[in-house]
Amino acid sequence: MDIEAVQINSNFKRNSRTLTLVGAIILIIGIGLFLSSTAMFAPGMLCFSLGVISLVLGVSKILEPEVSLELNHQGLKYHHRRGSIVIHWDNIQRIDIPRGLDGFESIELPYIGIKLKKINPVLDIIPGRLATGLLTEQRPLLMSAVTLDEDLIELEAYMNSEFTPLVVNDERYKGVQAMFGHRCEMLSKNMGFHLYIPIDCLDRSADEFVKLLREYLLKVRQSLD
Repeated sequence: MDIEAVQINSNFKRNSRTLTLVGAIILIIGIGLFLSSTAMFAPGMLCFSLGVISLVLGVSKILEPEVSLELNHQGLKYHHRRGSIVIHWDNIQRIDIPRGLDGFESIELPYIGIKLKKINPVLDIIPGRLATGLLTEQRPLLMSAVTLDEDLIELEAYMNSEFTPLVVNDERYKGVQAMFGHRCEMLSKNMGFHLYIPIDCLDRSADEFVKLLREYLLKVRQSLD
């Protein structure tokens, strides 16, 4: 049975060119106010700051890949500006929306969580630049994991082990791959998932995307039977 491939376009890229253009115009206006008069220093500084922020945000949106996620018979491919990884369907154990704590209330986090059967296939192929970027971007998840676990001793143990080699299923990893592997293992232990896809790279709600992934995964498995 042939399964049609699905492409997901990131909502994050919307209005990227407009934001970049507006930022450039405001930046030029700010510089003009600076040069026109010392009395216009405050408004010029305000325009300059807003222009820089808008320009940087707009350029960062432009640099994001047009297609953020691809689903095909092989697996789920995640595209990031720092690189791409493929998560094979036969390595996925569970897909859901992870939850954290806001005070005493349980809330959904802005990610799609994927629990793997083994992390080795991901660690074997993840580009170093992508692993480094995800380690930085997912710091809020680390804090959420600590809040859920409420064990600072475990956090300290994790921080001490983060820069050490990692041995998983008799395979040894070092460097940024080991750091990313340690992070995946820690998040899986405390939050239930190894990998986290931010919802701002989706073109639909998190619930709809989880439903799509589950249905697609079921079709793939049925096609293999």
